[in-house]
Amino acid sequence: MKKLLLVAAALAFSAGASAQLYKWKDKDGRTRYGDIPPPGVQATQIRAPAARPAPPPAEDAKDAKDDKAEKPLTPEQAFQKRRQERLEAEEKAAKARAEAEAKRANCQAAQTQLRIMESGQRVSTVNAAGERVYLDDSQRAAQAARARQAVADWCS
Repeated sequence: MKKLLLVAAALAFSAGASAQLYKWKDKDGRTRYGDIPPPGVQATQIRAPAARPAPPPAEDAKDAKDDKAEKPLTPEQAFQKRRQERLEAEEKAAKARAEAEAKRANCQAAQTQLRIMESGQRVSTVNAAGERVYLDDSQRAAQAARARQAVADWCS
């Protein structure tokens, strides 16, 4: 209990240590001291509050922006920042997964098309009139070349 009282007294007196201190004479001629002089009295300032060192001058606007970025965040701001970063990372990962899946599907389709063209079987397509047309050797070679290029593009 005594320690608690001692700590409370030390805190009470330490608050006054950083305050301004004035000296004045009251109407009876006695010298008085305090942090706020009464109005209409000639007071002299004895001690000014401890001066804080002036911040170094900013070299350019970039440094000033960096100082603002280093300002500590409130817990709510820190939470929102972490949440936003997590959402951005999740979106980036989802986009990467979708691109990888599309690339894998396109690779499989290109490989299947190449196997068909190189198999030696007869290959047919449907023309604009809706009729089945079989590819000749030159058309088959052109389709195989396009399929090889697609495999090179998608499966690398």
